[in-house]
Amino acid sequence: MQIPYELALGWRYTRAGRATRRNGFISFISGVSMLGIALGVAALIIVLSVMNGFQKEVRDRMLSVVSHIEIFAPGGAALPDVARTLAEARQNPQVVGAAPFVASQALLARGEDMKGVLVRGIDPALEGDVTDLAATHVAALQALVPGAFQVVLGVELARALGVRVGDAVTLIAPAGQITPAGVVPRLKQMTVAGMFDSGHYEYDSALVMLHHEDAQRIFRLEGPTGVRLKLRDLHQARAVAGQLAGSLSGQLLIRDWSQQNRTWFAAVQLEKRMMFIILTLIVAVAAFNLVSTLVMTVTDKRADIAILRTLGASPRSIMAIFVVQGAMVGVIGTCAGLALGLGVACNIDVIVPAIERALNASFLPKDIYLISQMPSEPQSSDIVPIGVISLVLAFLATLYPSWRASRVNPAEALRYE
Repeated sequence: MQIPYELALGWRYTRAGRATRRNGFISFISGVSMLGIALGVAALIIVLSVMNGFQKEVRDRMLSVVSHIEIFAPGGAALPDVARTLAEARQNPQVVGAAPFVASQALLARGEDMKGVLVRGIDPALEGDVTDLAATHVAALQALVPGAFQVVLGVELARALGVRVGDAVTLIAPAGQITPAGVVPRLKQMTVAGMFDSGHYEYDSALVMLHHEDAQRIFRLEGPTGVRLKLRDLHQARAVAGQLAGSLSGQLLIRDWSQQNRTWFAAVQLEKRMMFIILTLIVAVAAFNLVSTLVMTVTDKRADIAILRTLGASPRSIMAIFVVQGAMVGVIGTCAGLALGLGVACNIDVIVPAIERALNASFLPKDIYLISQMPSEPQSSDIVPIGVISLVLAFLATLYPSWRASRVNPAEALRYE
C-alpha cells in the first residue's frame, strides 16, 4: 500500500530534513513543543489522578466510620418508634443493613486533660451491618456490654489523653443536674475497652463509642436518637434518602454521607476543575509553540513548496503536508505524556515514599490532610478528555502556518534559487 506523499513529506519534515544550522534550530523548537505537550499532559494526568485518589481515600476512610444514611429525630431527641423506623427503612431494596444509634457531644477527661468528643452509642451486634469499622475491630466493640460503661476511643484521642486499654476516663455530659447548689454537670467514670484506627484523623481524634443503652442512661434518653443505614450502592445515597423521606412515618430528618462533609467534597471538585483549567493552559502554550515552528519550516521550505506546486501539487496538498507535520508533533507529544503520566500515577505509592526518604520530609502530615500517604486513581473520564484536548490544540496550531504554506507563489519562491 502506497503512503500518500503528503504524509510522507510531513513525517520527513518532522524529522528535521537536511542537517543545517537553521533546520537544527527548527528541530530544537519542534522538540521543545513536543516536550512541552508531553509534560503538560503528564502533569494533568498525575494531578487529577492524585486528586481522585485523595477524594476516594478520604471518602472510604470516612465511610468506615460514617454510615451511608442517618435517620434521626429533630433536636437530638429519642426516636418515637425505633422498631417501626428500622422495619420501614429495611423495606427499601437498596438498604442492606440498619442499626440504631445514640449521638451526642460531651467532654472526656483524664486527669487534667480534657477533650471535646463526639459520643456515639451503638449496638455492637448490629454495628457490622452499617460500617466497616466493626469488621476490623470486632474484639473492641464486643467488649461494649450494657451496664459495664466501657468505651472505645480513636487512637489519636487516646494518644492525646495518654490512656491505654483498661484505664479510667470521665465522661462529662453537656446537660447538668439541677440541685439546691445550682446546676451540677453529670459525670460518669468509664473504662477504656479498646481503641480503633480508621485512618481518618477527624474521627480518630474525636469519636467515642459505647453501648447505646449506656449512652441513653448518661444522656437521659428514652431510646436511640436515630437509625443508621448501609446501602448496596453508596452513590445512590441521595436518591434513597429522598425515597425514605416520602416513605417513613413521623417527622424525621434524613442525612446522607455526602451531606456530612459537603463543604469538603465541594472544595475538592472546585479545586479539580481549576487545576484542569490551569494545567490545560500549559498544554495550550506548548501546542501553540508549533505555530512558530511551522512558520519557520514554511519559510525554510519555500523552494520545496514551489517545486511541488510546479509538479502539480494543489494548495490543499501543500496545506496537508504541514498539518501532518504539526499533527505528528502533537500525537507524539500526547502519547509520550499519556505514557509518562500513567506511569507515574500508577506507581506514585512507590515514587513519593522514595522522595520523602531522600528528602527526609513528609508531604502529607495526616493531622492536616487527613491521610498520610499519597493516593492515586487514574480515571478514563479524565484521561480521555486530556488526550483529546491536547490533540485538538495541536491541530488548531497547525492551521495558520499550513494555510500560509498553501499561499506561497512558486514564481516568487524560485526567483532567487
